Amino acid sequence: MPSTINFLRTVADPTRLRLMLLLECDELSVAELQEILGMGQSRISSHLAQLKRAGAVTDRRAGKKVYYGLSNSQRNGTRVRAQELVHAMAREIPETKRDRTALKLALRKRQDKAREYFDELAGKFGRSYVPGRSWEALAHTLITLLPAMTVADLGAGEGTLSQLLAKTARKVIAVDNSPKMVAFASQLAKKHALKNLEYRLGDMQDPPIAKNSVDLVIFSQALHHATRPERAIGHAHSILRKNGRIVILDLLSHR
Repeated sequence: MPSTINFLRTVADPTRLRLMLLLECDELSVAELQEILGMGQSRISSHLAQLKRAGAVTDRRAGKKVYYGLSNSQRNGTRVRAQELVHAMAREIPETKRDRTALKLALRKRQDKAREYFDELAGKFGRSYVPGRSWEALAHTLITLLPAMTVADLGAGEGTLSQLLAKTARKVIAVDNSPKMVAFASQLAKKHALKNLEYRLGDMQDPPIAKNSVDLVIFSQALHHATRPERAIGHAHSILRKNGRIVILDLLSHR
C-alpha cells in the first residue's frame, strides 16, 4: 500500500486536490472532469494516473466508458486524518465552489442523456431482438413458483419482467428514470388489467419507495447502467423488509 507521505505529496498539487474533492462526491469520467475543470484530456489523465498510483483513486469500466472514484481505502477510513488534512487544504483552493457548481451541472447532463436514450427505446423492445430476452420463457414457469410478495423492479424499462411478476406477486413497483418508458409501460399494465402493478418515475440509485416496504428487489439487466452501483444496492437494501432478498440479473460479455 502506498505510504501516507507519498499520498500527501501527491494530493498537495492543487489540481489533484480538486480532482479528489470531486471524486469524493461521485464517480466521474475523464470527459466529465474535462468539462468541470476546463482542462485538457491529457492533463487530467496524467493527474489521475498519479492519484491512482498513490492509492487515492480507483477506476472501473462501464461499457465503453471508464469512471474514476475515491478508492475504498479512503472511504473505509484507513487514512481518515490524511483525508481531514485534504479538506483543510481545500479551503485554500478558490476554485472549489465553482467546481461544485460545475459538478452538479455535469451530473444533471449525464442524467438527461440517459433519460433521452431510454425515451428513444420506449416501445421498441417488444418489436425487435434484445440480448438477454431468452430468459422470458423460463421465467413464465419459475415465477409461478414464487409466493405472494411485494416486489420492486428497479430499472424496469418497459416492464416485461414486472408484468410477469405481477401475475403472482401481491404488488409490483416498477421504477425507471425515463418518462416515456414509464408512460408506455403503464399503458401496457392497464391494457393487461394488472392492477397490482405500479410504475413510478425515479432513479434506481434512490428509488421512490418507502423503507422496509418490499420483500424482493430485482435489478434485471439494469445495474450496469447505474453510475454508482454500490449506491443502488445500498438503497435497495434500505427498502427491504426483514429477511428480504435482492436479485441481480445481468449479461456477461461475449468472449
